[in-house]
This record gives sequence, structure tokens and C-alpha cells, in this order.
Amino acid sequence: MKKQLIRISILQSSKIMTAMYVLMGFIYTLIGIPMIIFGSSPMRIIGIICFLMPILMGILGFIFFVIFAAVYNLLASWLGGVEVEIKNID
Repeated sequence: MKKQLIRISILQSSKIMTAMYVLMGFIYTLIGIPMIIFGSSPMRIIGIICFLMPILMGILGFIFFVIFAAVYNLLASWLGGVEVEIKNID
């Protein structure tokens, strides 16, 4: 059974993607903490940037996914959406 994704909900999808980007940003936090504690002055600055990365990634992830979803919706209305095949399993 073929289905087409013709529209992405912009706000709801962006909230989910923001949460995912924030979670991925915590990897940078784990890298930044030792840099802040043990690093020299330039390394501490980079460590602080890494420590703040979840916030930065969340903000930028939200903004860019809003743009992506709007562009996708526009293109899907002109060209048709992404087509997937779905199989019912009982």
C-alpha cells in the first residue's frame, strides 16, 4: 500500500526536532566540561562554547526545521510528497 506525505506540521515537527537537537547537544557538553576544568585560557573559551551548545543547537535546529518544513510543504504541493510503502502486519 503506497502512501504520500503531502504536508508536515511545521510547529509540532519543529518542537520534536528541537528536543532531539538539544539532546544531541549534550554530547558537546560532555566534551566541554573537561575543557573548562583542565584547559588553558583559549581551551576554556572553547569549552564554554561547547557547554552552551545544547541551547545553540536547540535554537538553530528549531529555526532551520521551520524553514525546511515550509519549503517541503511548498514543494510537496507542487510536485507531490514523499512516497512510502506501508505493509499491514497482523
